[in-house]
Amino acid sequence: VQLQASGGGLVQAGGSLRLSCTASGRTFRRSAMGWFRQAPGKEREFVAVVDWSGGSTRYADSVKGRFSISRDNSKNTVYLQMNSLKPEDTAVYYCAADADGYMATARYDYDYWGQGTQVTVSS
Repeated sequence: VQLQASGGGLVQAGGSLRLSCTASGRTFRRSAMGWFRQAPGKEREFVAVVDWSGGSTRYADSVKGRFSISRDNSKNTVYLQMNSLKPEDTAVYYCAADADGYMATARYDYDYWGQGTQVTVSS
């Protein structure tokens, strides 16, 4: 599976962005798909994950109620809608695929990673 993330940019606090991650390969449709982020000098952290069907999701406490993850299997794409953005959301955002289909929150459980897209939230 190859993953290509896009949609990052510069936004003011309180604004919104939608990230997209398009996958190649047939394993996408049975993979759980996650989003992680990494701020400068910090560990890469879990943000959200969606199961293969799109029917089940999990979120980090820091983004609950503000971010929404979804997927469109007909387009091999997973999305992360980010609302009410805060300066502390500034990071490089990565999409990842867990081919086992488990809705893992640990980055070590993911098999494939995209290249990352920068999100910068100004105060």
